Amino acid sequence: MDAMFQNDELERWLTRNQLKAQWTNGVYERIADGNVPTYSDEAMPVLKSCRIWQLKPGAAAWKDIVTFGRPLPKPKIEDYTVVYDGQLDTNDLEAIYDKFTERRPPGFSGRPMSVSDLVELYDGGGSDFYYLDRTCFRPVEFPGLEQDFGMKMTL
Repeated sequence: MDAMFQNDELERWLTRNQLKAQWTNGVYERIADGNVPTYSDEAMPVLKSCRIWQLKPGAAAWKDIVTFGRPLPKPKIEDYTVVYDGQLDTNDLEAIYDKFTERRPPGFSGRPMSVSDLVELYDGGGSDFYYLDRTCFRPVEFPGLEQDFGMKMTL
């Protein structure tokens, strides 16, 4: 169910009827836009949750990014902050880019996506990070992040 409908009255009704909801942002918006998947259970794609990371204001890396002619620096997770954390209807990086530049989903508190942004696709099995450089998304790793995962996410 879309998280926009989550309230005490609905929670009580679900409990009374021995039901449990999975609250996810963006469900209503996808259905309203006509994006209703017609998959069989076997063909249903496994969607990961998504975090969008953007540079913190004043991060030292920014001056290197805007200086053309230099190679982009390797991103440091401590220079970033999470501006979106939720479920999307795709794991495709280009489609995610389009969503966060053209029509920003509810819960997104950042600027339109651009060079230096990170996309994190995650589930119970871990996270995959992608860095948006000047031409495309590139996989990037943050050694040691898994051990500190909880501490890093509570900024």
